Amino acid sequence: MKKTAVLLYPQFSEYELTVALSILMQGKKPVVTVGLNDRAVRGEAGLQCIPDTTIAEVDQAEIDSLLLTGCMDILALQNEADLIKFIRRTGSKASVIASISSSPFLLAKAGLLQGKKYTVGMTEENRKKTGVFEPENYSEEPVVRDGNLITARGRGFIQFGTLLGQALNLSFDGDWYKGRA
Repeated sequence: MKKTAVLLYPQFSEYELTVALSILMQGKKPVVTVGLNDRAVRGEAGLQCIPDTTIAEVDQAEIDSLLLTGCMDILALQNEADLIKFIRRTGSKASVIASISSSPFLLAKAGLLQGKKYTVGMTEENRKKTGVFEPENYSEEPVVRDGNLITARGRGFIQFGTLLGQALNLSFDGDWYKGRA
């Protein structure tokens, strides 16, 4: 079975990945964590992770889906040309792309949001400032699915993870995340 590539970059948001990763695990979907380099990456809450591989070394043939989390300062990544190339290359072949919070900025920078409905956890002013978003395709909804693309604001992380699992046709218990005793 092919893997979901989970991008890790400085100050990534751990909580935005929790439900998605849990559903991938429940559905027995292999995951590969991918870093900008082979050094440990510290998330915004302080969790330190060592990526399985790097954007330069990952085996693209093993990947069928892409998962991106937001981070404290997504604009700090805008000049990471190798990251944007990796996202463009991987995303253009992926059966599912899931991007939450500020990370749709990276998809837009890579050209993967063109003509797609999306949401993003950035203010209108910041979206305009970046010059990479199509304002006519923006949605205020907390989670938006357009074909193989799932975008969400951070607060939509439960629905986001659930939609990812459904898009990948995984078997999982979605009720587990609804807080019902």
